[in-house]
Amino acid sequence: MTYTRERAFSAQVPDGNVTMNDEIARDKVLNAADHLYYARGIQAVGMDELRSEAGVSLKKLYQLFSSKEVIVEEVLRRRNNSWTMGIQAEAQKHSTPRGKLLAIYDFLAGWFTEDDFRGCAFINSFGELGSSAPGVAEAARSHKDSFQQYVATLAREAGAGPELAPQLVLLAEGAQTTAAILKQPDVAAHARAAAEVLIDAALQPTSRSVGAH
Repeated sequence: MTYTRERAFSAQVPDGNVTMNDEIARDKVLNAADHLYYARGIQAVGMDELRSEAGVSLKKLYQLFSSKEVIVEEVLRRRNNSWTMGIQAEAQKHSTPRGKLLAIYDFLAGWFTEDDFRGCAFINSFGELGSSAPGVAEAARSHKDSFQQYVATLAREAGAGPELAPQLVLLAEGAQTTAAILKQPDVAAHARAAAEVLIDAALQPTSRSVGAH
């Protein structure tokens, strides 16, 4: 998939003894897994199809990854990295915490218009494997928790109370699901408008002693 805002980055070599050929093969497998799993679902893609898409032998695939769950965990780790970098890159266009909070929805707006958008990979993965693959469930929870912490930090810096961050997170999470199911990219704009109302209400002098715009 293209997924320019959450594009998977080259995998890190986990062991100093891994050869360059192994590193290249590992990267090919993870890129193929990211594309296939996101487009069609994890359980719909077998290991033989994955190795064929990646252009590696089945033996090499299992030498590099002990199980399908390990591959999924690594794909999610890379997606978390690219999500974080994408959100931060959009935030850097703004100088205030308020602007950085709204930038989250600008990031989503760009992502939702991509041809291969299929919703949140973490929600999708948790829905498929969360009850049977603890590592996948933990990867999804860790991603969502880190996003909540990011939003909470910006909300605090803006001078809002603790109730604002969960509200903004729910808007962002709901927008991802709605945009994927209804195929309506303009959901991000609606979420942004609602976020503006919530942020401005939270920063009113009558509700908070500190205001930041």
